[in-house]
Amino acid sequence: FKSDWSWGAIIWTSVGWSVSVGLGLLCCIYMATLHENDLWFSNIKEVEREISFRTECGLYYSYYKQMLQAPSIQEGLSDLIHDNLTESKRTINLLQRMNIYQEVFLSVLYRLLPIQVYLEPVYFYIYTVFSLQAVYVIALYLTAWLLSGSWLAGTLAGVWYILNRVDTTRVEFTISLRENWSLPFLALQVTAVTCYLRPQLTALQQKVMVWLMYVTTFCFCLTWQFNQFILLVQALIIYALDCVDFLTTTQVTTLYLVQVSSLLSVWLLQFCNSMILGSLVLSFIVAALFIKHCQSGLKTGSLLVRLGKLLLHSALVLLLTVTINYLAKVLLLFFSFFLFCGDFDANLYLCEEAFGLLPLDTLERLAGTLLLYPYILTLLLLSGVFALAALTLILKLGAGCTNGRVVALRPDVAYNLLHTLFYGLLAFSTMRMKYIWTGHMCAVAAYGVCGKELWTMLLSTLSCNSKLRLVRHAVPLLMIGCLYYKFWPKLMEELSELREFYDPDTVELMAWISTKTPKRAVFAGSMQLLAGIKLCTGRVLTNHPHYEDKDLRERTKQVYQVYARQSPEEVYDILRAVGADYVVLENSICYERRHRRGCRLRDLLDLANGHIMDGPGENDPDLVPASHPRFCEAVKTDTAAYSALFTRTFHNKTFHVYRVKKKRKKKQGETLCFSH
Repeated sequence: FKSDWSWGAIIWTSVGWSVSVGLGLLCCIYMATLHENDLWFSNIKEVEREISFRTECGLYYSYYKQMLQAPSIQEGLSDLIHDNLTESKRTINLLQRMNIYQEVFLSVLYRLLPIQVYLEPVYFYIYTVFSLQAVYVIALYLTAWLLSGSWLAGTLAGVWYILNRVDTTRVEFTISLRENWSLPFLALQVTAVTCYLRPQLTALQQKVMVWLMYVTTFCFCLTWQFNQFILLVQALIIYALDCVDFLTTTQVTTLYLVQVSSLLSVWLLQFCNSMILGSLVLSFIVAALFIKHCQSGLKTGSLLVRLGKLLLHSALVLLLTVTINYLAKVLLLFFSFFLFCGDFDANLYLCEEAFGLLPLDTLERLAGTLLLYPYILTLLLLSGVFALAALTLILKLGAGCTNGRVVALRPDVAYNLLHTLFYGLLAFSTMRMKYIWTGHMCAVAAYGVCGKELWTMLLSTLSCNSKLRLVRHAVPLLMIGCLYYKFWPKLMEELSELREFYDPDTVELMAWISTKTPKRAVFAGSMQLLAGIKLCTGRVLTNHPHYEDKDLRERTKQVYQVYARQSPEEVYDILRAVGADYVVLENSICYERRHRRGCRLRDLLDLANGHIMDGPGENDPDLVPASHPRFCEAVKTDTAAYSALFTRTFHNKTFHVYRVKKKRKKKQGETLCFSH
């Protein structure tokens, strides 16, 4: 990316761009082929294709399908804004509640483009998501190229991303997940920030980078509901770099304002979603900018004086952040998900492997592709240089000296160092967040292998500086050759494995619901299954997997009492209160063995209800035996107490569907009856 317009440089740069596009397309085709081979997607029925969109993926895809089936774009948008199918007895604004603008955009695009004859809607959708993987790889490639100055680093980063597919993405089997839409834009944003922090950019180049940062941050925020937590980490990175004077005041302010403007743009598009205004990141940025403006003499004085000012500055920022955030939540009547969800809701997530600590076998896999070792070495070297550079800056500024640096570290390198450190900590604490870390990890490790600065440090200690050019090109080529030799046969073997979608019980259930129940029938059941029911049949739901709403969490907990030890009358009253006409019971939940004792859904419900759990093991002393059998088991006995309220209308090896009888109004002198 140097301003060298010689023919050799132009050809070399063109080759680099071509390789980036080639690697991106290779990743896209690889993911699409794995998806096809795993499900035989092109040869299965439409209902089977839709069932393959598991859990919340099915819910999101259903809105794309709903928009395409609407008589017009305007009516489709109106139905989303005034939706009464997703939650029974409620009308909600889906564009405000969920991040589904990508489904809206794709459905509009599919309607307008002349491709209906050539491409089915489902393929247009999944190919778009797989194409974003190409964007992701290209973004990592460019980041590594910008950091190292060599497109060989980008090549190595792209190769590592593809080879570590298990730990860098799960797009081939969770296509519609919000992270698969958003993380490519986050990677592009990191690339734009890296370019913006490079020295000697012209004014025009800086403006272009600022707009790129805004567009990519906006797209990232619009496509994922957890955007505010990721941006908070970025804001902390910017704050840390500002404290040790790696960034100018203009750069700090610009980066903060890009985040704020992106969030506010999304806030407007999501119909003034209070969750955004009440986010911690907005409170933090406002506090940081305000305190920065008030404390203009922060970076002056002796070493001890400056350290004292930094501590005071950080304390003030933290205090003001908490104050602003608290006031925002009070004014907006907004309560954050993790603060106010109860033990049942928290454990429902924490018992899932994705929300646990990062398994150690992840590191073993990363080491097997030669990624972990150069990454750790790069991290250690850069961390040492960063600490020395920060200390040098504080000492020099404390002494009133501002010319030159004893230890130099480019701002763009420092930003990426803190980025990988912060998101690495996040990944180790929550396994699901590893996909943010591992992709960027590839770019950092590739910079370590190909970067001029790191090789200069290493070779200078060996007095071999004359070998710099040879080493920084030969080592990545050798690594790429080694990876090709080791993994190419495995990739070919993986691509030759053919499987087929097979879930006859769910297919049978969906067919029965579509043909034997009213179109406006309301179904209760597990969140995961109900998302599929909405997609495949269009029936009304009592609850669903988009679990960020407090009222929905409470409703889900109530509906899940069908798996608890409750009387038939209590379960009946709950189901009628949410308007359920049918309830679907799953044997895999009622007799669950996948989770350990204490993490099974029936155990979580028992604990929440104060009941002793099933099976051998310890129980808290305050738990008591339940006075009723487990509903999902007892209802199958069809005794009078249950048959008076519920009628089994469908069953197979996996599912049991019961119709919830409606009470007839009793006439004077008559007993209460139930309609059949």
